[in-house]
Amino acid sequence: MKRYHVTTFGCQMNAHDSERIKGMLESLGIGEAPSQEEADVLVFNTCTIREKPDTKFAAHLAQATALKRRDPEKVIAVGGCYAEAQRERLFQLYPEVDVAFGPGSIPHLGDWLGVGGQVAGSAERGRFGTHEHFAGDLPMRRERRFQAWVQISMGCNSKCAYCIVPAVRGREQSRRPGDILAEVTQLAQDGVREITLLGQNVNSWGRDLRPALDIEFGELLRACDTVAGIERIRFTSPHPKDFRQPVIEAMAECTAVCEHVHLPLQSGSSRILKAMRRTYDRERYLRLAATLRDAIPDLALGTDLIVGFPGETEDDFRATLDVVKEVRYDSAFTFVYSPRRGTEAANLDDQVPDEVKRDRIERLVEVVQRVAAERNAERIGSVEQVLVEGSSRTDVGLLRGRTRRNTTVVFAGNAQPGDLVEVLIEGATSTTLRGAQPAAVAA
Repeated sequence: MKRYHVTTFGCQMNAHDSERIKGMLESLGIGEAPSQEEADVLVFNTCTIREKPDTKFAAHLAQATALKRRDPEKVIAVGGCYAEAQRERLFQLYPEVDVAFGPGSIPHLGDWLGVGGQVAGSAERGRFGTHEHFAGDLPMRRERRFQAWVQISMGCNSKCAYCIVPAVRGREQSRRPGDILAEVTQLAQDGVREITLLGQNVNSWGRDLRPALDIEFGELLRACDTVAGIERIRFTSPHPKDFRQPVIEAMAECTAVCEHVHLPLQSGSSRILKAMRRTYDRERYLRLAATLRDAIPDLALGTDLIVGFPGETEDDFRATLDVVKEVRYDSAFTFVYSPRRGTEAANLDDQVPDEVKRDRIERLVEVVQRVAAERNAERIGSVEQVLVEGSSRTDVGLLRGRTRRNTTVVFAGNAQPGDLVEVLIEGATSTTLRGAQPAAVAA
């Protein structure tokens, strides 16, 4: 049997796409290899939203190239957003690549590699599709039996000045609600307890289905909430400009929808937000954050933050720090702006020097971690419901899982992956809670 190995870079959408790639290859009779060395087909599912994933991909591809030199029958396939962004010159940059495919081309990958076990030596020299199919319609090989990604849309209609996603994933297309509910129902029957609804902008889902179907994201949350067996519902990522009252009400009223929202800010400066074409300002964002916290008790808020966008001044940066302190995020992904070829911001004047970016990211991370540590410390003494994911990565004698608020918990206890257990919180850091199951404490 021929075997494959998939390496994934980037966001949750890429993680979902990789599960579909694996499922499709296995449906063709190709097994999974534990390492690149043992694989006949090396698949790289790439990201290009920032410079760091590009650099990591280049390093991984260099290793794959060395393996291919020793075994010329190996096939290298490069997919995802970087492949789409570089579609005109990918084979010139990396002549060792056999097959290239964009996010909209995954359904064709099996055909281009060759069918079944006849993979090595039969690959077609890559092509790109046209975003005609949802990856969610393909077979899937989940990483965990009790958790699943569910794609509800692909593409994005926003025109953020720094973002390459619309160019590589196309315009927004909503998956039909019947198809989504059928998948969620089947997942529940398969033992899945937690689903995460995925889209570049989940809370604008359904708008492109009008006028044939008048539906919005809040109604989809309510529909998923009725599926027996689904005990946790998450979604990512929403856009602040589209976070409307029906969605907030659905979150507050649906039992399974978790008390967690990842709400990207990007910058706390209204001037920079306008330059980014985010279509909201600081005040509108702060009102939304306050509305969410008022409507949903014990809500955890996460965010994305960019430093060093072209033209960002020290005052603009301080405005971002001020929002972090005011909103008091439970978590945040922090990024240094890097120009992306094909985006508006890449051609803007007044690019911020690298040394200024480094200084600002260090100062931002310090504030983010301090606030998150304070927020987590407030959980000490509480009892949290935890979905067990496995053993601790640093101590196999402890278990690891996540709360409904999406905080990692490492704890002493006796449970299996997929169990929902109560954990008494005894300690905290900026990223992790520590505790024990009450029975373990009593013992």
